[in-house]
Amino acid sequence: MCNLYSNTTAAQAMRQMFDVTAGLDRTGNAEPLPAIFPKHMAPVVRLTEEGREMLPLSWGFRTTNKSKKTGNLIMPSAWNNARADKLRSAGLWKDAFLNRRCLVPASSFCEAKGRNPATYHWFALKGDDPRPPFAFAGMWTRSRYMTKDGPEECETYTIITTTANDVVRPVHPDRMPVILKPGDHATWLEADADAAFDLLEPYPAEEMHIVRSGEGEKSDPVD
Repeated sequence: MCNLYSNTTAAQAMRQMFDVTAGLDRTGNAEPLPAIFPKHMAPVVRLTEEGREMLPLSWGFRTTNKSKKTGNLIMPSAWNNARADKLRSAGLWKDAFLNRRCLVPASSFCEAKGRNPATYHWFALKGDDPRPPFAFAGMWTRSRYMTKDGPEECETYTIITTTANDVVRPVHPDRMPVILKPGDHATWLEADADAAFDLLEPYPAEEMHIVRSGEGEKSDPVD
């Protein structure tokens, strides 16, 4: 699972790294985001007829949710992660995987271990910078769902997860988000489903490390 990540990369750097088409950056003067939680707004990069567009979407595909006790409509569910092995079989993911893949810019992600209190571990890529920017493999959709006030809709995204590598496994033994190599961005956005699916592997452990740990470390601010 990935329920928390950061994106502290400057907007200009994101435009260059993700080859955003001139005039298609909808983020304005994007501020650093040291803690992004489900249902928060954060930048994604997607392919349009005009080129690569960068814009803020809400994290987590939404679905109608009802109370198990009363049957009444409650806050919609937010599906912030999609398992790589379910993309071609689960109804929530199939069409988005085929037609609406996106890049999710990030600078680190967090996994918690233990409870009362939990210890939060922030993972980043190794490099010359403290937090080299990267992109998760993501998908986007226009979520339509019911609430107690009636039907609602919004554009949302989700992050794809795969098996954990040797750096993440001691903290979260099962899953980690898919991190794409820069040379694979175009394949993820533009190629057919088979080529895109082949990218959904754990990132090399030797190229990652833990950059922050602690009981209260629910954000990863710019150093």
